[in-house]
Amino acid sequence: MIHEETLHHHHNNAYIVSVNMGYGHERAAYGLRDLAHGGIITANAYPGIPLKDKKLWAESRRLYEFISRLKPIPVVGDALFEVMDKLQRIKPFYPRRDLSAPSMQVEQTYYFIEKLGLCKHLIEKLSKKPLPLICTFFMPAFAAEIYDYPGDIYIVVCDADMARAWVPRDPRKSRIKYFAPNGRVVERLRLYGVRSENIFFTGFPLPKELIGGPEGAVIKKDLVARLCNLDPNGIFMDKYIHTLETELGPGTCPIRSDHPLTLTFAIGGAGAQKNLGKTVLESLRLKIKKNEIMFRLVAGTKKEIAESFTRTIREFGLGPRLGKNLFVDYFHDRPSYFLKFSKILRKSDILWTKPSELSFYCGAGIPIIMAPSIGSQEQFNRIWLKEVGGGVTQNDPRYTSEWLNDWVQSGGLARIAWSGYVEAPTHGSYRIESVMTGEKIELPKLPLIV
Repeated sequence: MIHEETLHHHHNNAYIVSVNMGYGHERAAYGLRDLAHGGIITANAYPGIPLKDKKLWAESRRLYEFISRLKPIPVVGDALFEVMDKLQRIKPFYPRRDLSAPSMQVEQTYYFIEKLGLCKHLIEKLSKKPLPLICTFFMPAFAAEIYDYPGDIYIVVCDADMARAWVPRDPRKSRIKYFAPNGRVVERLRLYGVRSENIFFTGFPLPKELIGGPEGAVIKKDLVARLCNLDPNGIFMDKYIHTLETELGPGTCPIRSDHPLTLTFAIGGAGAQKNLGKTVLESLRLKIKKNEIMFRLVAGTKKEIAESFTRTIREFGLGPRLGKNLFVDYFHDRPSYFLKFSKILRKSDILWTKPSELSFYCGAGIPIIMAPSIGSQEQFNRIWLKEVGGGVTQNDPRYTSEWLNDWVQSGGLARIAWSGYVEAPTHGSYRIESVMTGEKIELPKLPLIV
């Protein structure tokens, strides 16, 4: 039995600053919560935030969520989304060239900070007791530099590639340092003009409770159970038995897993995948009735989505399965969502979601079925996920029960789970902590997969 305490060394020696737009920035902050002095600070909703700042943040967030939700609407949604997406579009990587000139979005951010004073109050407040500042969104970091924050400033990049918007106006002179989730971001930061000494290649900060220390005790135990469910006929196992036993220990596959085959469908922060979730549910109806699969619909903090799912479940005559092998997971607040989501993932065999920052969770040995992307950065996450072999694009959701069954019976999803575990960075939280504390952690060198 691994005790939580042994996984968490509380250093509390940094301010972790996030924003609650979508879930991505907060998810990254959650993985670093052991470093957070006085808990995670939400830049657009902290106690004492000036009303003026609150309004400015709300405007930008409303626009994003409104357009994300419009996306599924034919023509209009696509057109509006296209306009917004163009503003934050990531330019092609090749040919390598100098991309350090600030984009329109960078100038816009500086206008908000310099002319409208956004984040000034927060930076002045934190400057009274300066600690290293780790931001999972660029705006508070830019503000810290503009308002001469006395401590070190770091940005955690939350996607597999990034827009110029994440880098300040004059990157060569800037003192902001970056934690890069993958090799492509390291290379991209250089093209944007960030000095090499300001780039740390760490991997995305997955929650420590999914990993279990530098030796990965938890991740290995969970992966063994997962591989059993994902490879019922032993096709993958037989082929790679020596490799698996070298990495995961002898006698890898127990007779049975500690949980039934579990598919977790996670809705993004803006709630755009609601209808897709219902289509999947409809296709799996019989399998759920026969108790052949456990299905979890994670509605996050969106109450209306949870209620809508529950209604659909009853319409499909699946009410009696609720709480047995069918779950709708809804949370009153974000902290409890992130905490519980880790617990759900440990017992999940497959994660179906859009290629958001959750793409990095393939590093925990969880195969990802990718829903359609929303936004330019998700297209890049999709490419990265395919390159490391940790995810696969969804097939026609109306026939989920058929193709999903084929993917499981053939051991295909077991291969994807293994690939993600081997190829994607897993120890981001520990590497970031090591940079912050100066304590050396023995971890393998990360490959510069781009």
